[in-house]
Amino acid sequence: LSFENQKLEIDVGLHIGSFFAVITYFRKDIFNFVKNKGLFTKILLSSLPVMIVGYLLVKLNLIEQLRNVKIIGWTTLVFGIFLYFSDKCETRKEIKDNFTFKSAFIIGLIQILSLVPGVSRSGITITGGRFLKFKRYDSAKISFLLSIPTLAAVSIFGFNNLLVSENFNFSILILLSVVFSFVFSLITIKYFLDYIKKFSLNIFVIYRIVLGVVLILTAYL
Repeated sequence: LSFENQKLEIDVGLHIGSFFAVITYFRKDIFNFVKNKGLFTKILLSSLPVMIVGYLLVKLNLIEQLRNVKIIGWTTLVFGIFLYFSDKCETRKEIKDNFTFKSAFIIGLIQILSLVPGVSRSGITITGGRFLKFKRYDSAKISFLLSIPTLAAVSIFGFNNLLVSENFNFSILILLSVVFSFVFSLITIKYFLDYIKKFSLNIFVIYRIVLGVVLILTAYL
């Protein structure tokens, strides 16, 4: 759409839309947070590492140094391979019985890698869950639940930056970014969870490997 430089307002709008989509889809689980403080504490614990490290990267202006095609190409390829091997792990664990503080903390540390461009946040947390022997559906559900505090923090942080900025102008484009992000995130969550109940993650592995190779060739040739 000829965007030369995506504005912060659009980023914030997209995050807010995704946040509301996850909240909407997992509203029953979120209500259970109130009754199940243990699960809430584990989700929050898992989310703290990525929020702390992410905040430091932003404050130290290190994010932009990681944003280049070579890094994105290699991370897309390498973590696609990791996803393949993790999906071959024996699966027997479920959230309700096996999502301990230890597993929550390990997945939380793994999620820090998603701050590197090309490392999908959902992809790396699913990979971590699979390596810890959680079932595909439960690994994906953990990933989506972990996105709630992270998306909330990013949305609040971004919105705060907009408020202190003198360049913020509400527009129909921002509203559309929220609406479209909400709709497509909701559709993605529903059909992705339905898909992995029946099939492996190989289609995503193939996609990442092909895309990674294309980006690497583009960057080096």
